[in-house]
Amino acid sequence: MFSRMSQTPASPNNGNGNGQPKPPQKVNLRRPDVMEAVQAQVLSHYRSEMVDRIRKKGNVLSADGLLTIKLAKEFGFCYGVERAIDLAYAARKVFPPPKAIYLLGEIIHNPEVNDQIRNMGIQIISPKPTETELERLHLGDVVIIPAFGTEVATREKLQAKGCEMVDTTCGDVMSVWKRVRQYSKDNATSIIHGKAKHEETKATTSQATAYGTGHYLVVYNLAETDYVCNYILNGGSKQEFLEKFKGAYSPGFDPEQHLQTIGVANQTTMLRGETEEVQRRIKAAMTKKYGDAQIDQHFRFFDTICGATQDRQDALQKLLVEPMDLLLVIGGYNSSNTSHLAEMGEEKLPTYFIKNAAMMVSDRLIRHYNQAQHSEVETKDWLPQGKITVGITAGASCPNNLIEDAIRRLFELRGISVHELLANN
Repeated sequence: MFSRMSQTPASPNNGNGNGQPKPPQKVNLRRPDVMEAVQAQVLSHYRSEMVDRIRKKGNVLSADGLLTIKLAKEFGFCYGVERAIDLAYAARKVFPPPKAIYLLGEIIHNPEVNDQIRNMGIQIISPKPTETELERLHLGDVVIIPAFGTEVATREKLQAKGCEMVDTTCGDVMSVWKRVRQYSKDNATSIIHGKAKHEETKATTSQATAYGTGHYLVVYNLAETDYVCNYILNGGSKQEFLEKFKGAYSPGFDPEQHLQTIGVANQTTMLRGETEEVQRRIKAAMTKKYGDAQIDQHFRFFDTICGATQDRQDALQKLLVEPMDLLLVIGGYNSSNTSHLAEMGEEKLPTYFIKNAAMMVSDRLIRHYNQAQHSEVETKDWLPQGKITVGITAGASCPNNLIEDAIRRLFELRGISVHELLANN
C-alpha cells in the first residue's frame, strides 16, 4: 500500500562535529505496525458496509419498485487516491503531534477528506507556497505532496529548505511527466489537453519546461484545439493567439516558432474521447501541413488517460443505457474527473452534481453544482413522484461513506428505512 521511504529529521542539537546539523534519518512508512494502524483508521473514516452489500447484490437496491437505486459498476476511490490518503495518515502516525506536518493544497479534491486531514493536525498551505509560508518551514519539517503532484520549482524550494517530503503523487500523473520531459528533450512543444489552472496541469507544465528549452500550450476543449489547428495551417495574428491562451502557455512561447513540432499529452482526468479527438485533429493538421512522410518528425502522441478515470467513465456510459429518471453524481466540485461524469449524465437525463447528502434538502428542493455557472444552485421539485429509478456514481476522490449517506437520504425522502430494506434482501 505504501511506496516510499520517509525520513525523521534529526534533532537541532545533534551535530556532525563541524557545527552542521545531521541529515534526517530514514524512517520506513511501510512498517507493518504503521500500515495496520493506518488501514484501520482509513476504513473507519471512509468505508461503507452498506455500499459493499449493494455491490454484492448487483449494484441495485429496490423498495418494492417505489424507489430503485442503481450504482455504476465502478465509482469512488481509485488506487491513486487511496495511496495518497494512506501516505498522509501514515505520515501523521510516524510523525505524531507536536511534530508539524504541512500539506500543499488539498490531498485530493474532496472537502470531507481534506477536513479529516485538517482534523489530524496537518496544516494546509498553498500548492505554490508564498514566501511567507516558506518562511514557516524549517530543516526537517514534513511536507506532503498531494496526489496531483507539485511544480518543479516548488519541489526545489522545499528541498532547499531541507524539508522532508512525503510524495503521494499518482503514478499515472508521473507517467505524463515522463512523456512531456521527453517531448522537451526532443524540442517538441507539449500541447496538453487539460485545465490550465488545475494543480495537476500546473505540475505537468512545469515538467515540460524542466530542461530550460521546452515549451507547452494548454488547450481545454475542441474549440480551442480547432483554433490551434487553424493557426498551424493558415497562420494568423500572433497577438490574438497569445491573448486567447493567456496563462496557458510557457514563457517565451511563440506560435509561429513553437507549433512546428508537437507532442500531445493530457491531464489524466479528462474525457478519453475528447483527448483522442484533440490528438486526432492536431495530427490531421500537422499531416496536412507537412505530409504523411514527415509526420513522425512533427507529431507524437502517447495515451496518458488514467485507467481509473476511464473505468468510471465506461461504467457510467453503460449505466446511462438503462432506463432511469435521474442521476446523482457525488464528489468535490473542483474534482475534474467528477465534473466529467456529471457532463456525461447531463447529456442524457436530469443530473445533479452534489458534494454530499445534505444537498438533498427535501423531496422538493436540491442544491447542486452548476458547471456552466461555476456555482451551487437550487432546483425545486427535483424528485419525481411515484415509482422512480435513480442512478448514482461518484468521482475517484469520493469515499464510500458519502455514497452511503446519499443512498440513505434518498430512501429517507421516500419514507423508507434502508436498515429494514437491507434486512429483508
